[in-house]
Amino acid sequence: MTENQTFDSQFVQVLLRRLDAEYRRAELAESRLAKLSDAQSMEKQYEEQLAAKDKKIEEQKQLLEAQKKSHEEDMAKFLAQVDYLKRKLWGKMSEKRQLPEDPRQLTLDFDGVGLTEKEKKELQDAVEYVENERKTVKVKEHTKQQPVRHKLPEALRRVENHIYPEGYEGHEDEWILFKDTETSEQLEVTAPDIWVNVTIRHKAMRKSDKKVITADCPMVPIPKSIAGVSLLTELIIGKYVDHLPFWRQIAQYKRLGYEIKQPTLESWFHEVASLMRPLYYRIQDIMLSMDYLQSDESTVPVINNEKHRAVKGYMWLVRSIVVPMVFFHYHEGSRNAEVALGFFHDFKGAIQVDGYAGYDVLAKLEGIMIMCCWAHCRRYFDRALKNDKLRAEYGLDQIGMLYSVEKLADEQNMGYEERADLRSRISYPIIRGLEAWALDEYPKVLPKSPIGKALNYLITRIKQLAAYTKDGRYMIDNNPIENCVRPLAIGRKNYMFCGNHDAAEEAAIMYTMMGCCKLAGVDFRKWTTYFLTHIHEYDNDYLKDLADFLPLRLREKGIL
Repeated sequence: MTENQTFDSQFVQVLLRRLDAEYRRAELAESRLAKLSDAQSMEKQYEEQLAAKDKKIEEQKQLLEAQKKSHEEDMAKFLAQVDYLKRKLWGKMSEKRQLPEDPRQLTLDFDGVGLTEKEKKELQDAVEYVENERKTVKVKEHTKQQPVRHKLPEALRRVENHIYPEGYEGHEDEWILFKDTETSEQLEVTAPDIWVNVTIRHKAMRKSDKKVITADCPMVPIPKSIAGVSLLTELIIGKYVDHLPFWRQIAQYKRLGYEIKQPTLESWFHEVASLMRPLYYRIQDIMLSMDYLQSDESTVPVINNEKHRAVKGYMWLVRSIVVPMVFFHYHEGSRNAEVALGFFHDFKGAIQVDGYAGYDVLAKLEGIMIMCCWAHCRRYFDRALKNDKLRAEYGLDQIGMLYSVEKLADEQNMGYEERADLRSRISYPIIRGLEAWALDEYPKVLPKSPIGKALNYLITRIKQLAAYTKDGRYMIDNNPIENCVRPLAIGRKNYMFCGNHDAAEEAAIMYTMMGCCKLAGVDFRKWTTYFLTHIHEYDNDYLKDLADFLPLRLREKGIL
């Protein structure tokens, strides 16, 4: 091999080694690049997994926060219910809260609250006015009352029992009897007396015309019935005043010597209700002709023979304030807006309610204004005392000032115009300030918490709550009609249910008559006796007005 060939061979080998090295470096670089690409992919995948985990954690966190909020609301609701039941059993009524525990709570910094400077000035003047009036109130001194034995009424029948010293009777000639005596009295009672009224109608012949005349048969409430006026009256009194079920009354009369069968007693009651029904509807017409009423509703259990159980019926109550009257309206198991619309569709004026949404449809009718009740608003804040004491007490104290204004008007015997003027000057600025405060505080509380419900009730019904300031005849609350519900509630606890819907409607008639008597200051027993004695005088005389039987009119005429 020549020298040139040897050089070329060496050169090729060197070149091949260099190319192999370059190839190896390229292969290594490619391998490293592949590994780097895999690492980036893994990093991206890892980041995606982390993002997914973070998202899941955030969702779980939001879920836990929602559950926590729900649990807090449920716990607040539960505690509020417990507190409400405790107050019902042992606590004070919210209506009795008058003065604040801390007078400083009557003041409020209105910076940031939506009041104009004029409204702020009016509010400040109103608060100062109420505070000054409160300071001048004289509290009566309380004296401890000692038990005193009062003298028994002179009108009660007296039965005298003469007791002589031992040995006096039969030996009077051996004693000197003094005129001075020692007298003591004890109140006694005997069981009610049941007796038979026998009516004997005599016949006679007038000598002039030889005509035989038999005395007219006296009118009785139920023709061809053995039940007299007094018996029917006592049955009604027993049922709706003493709250005695019919079976208890049957047992009572059986002890007195006469057994009245259940169907017979129920038949008498239906007949009496039928006699009162025309007057019942006359009262309804009179009530709906007025321009200011209060309305409320309550439940009454009614036996459903098809379902073989008691179902819920509703007794709707309507009360007139200016003319003291009340009307009970029964509806089969409904408390919705259709009932309110059906009853008040011809009414024109103001209706004061407790805030129940079923009355909202009436506000859309021309000529009807819905008013709400400050006592219900106050109860919401009273229930929130343990939930948010500061806000609840402020709300209660502001509402208390509104009641202080009413107390002042009552003490000064203000007329309707004077009362309306006082409300416009003092009460309305306080209401306006309370509204501004509620709007500012509501976003800071839980909506379903007791304080949230109190603020929501105030905000959503502020116009209806403030409406009472427009007229001096209007009441600040509808407590008067709630007082009319109490006989129904007591009766519900005693006779437990009505036998059917007809019986519930007849109960509405009786409660209407009894309520009208109570508001007029007339004894229900005397009124029932008078009504049953004279109702048939109106049977065929259409010139007579059944309104003559209204307890208020009978009292004004001096009949009752």
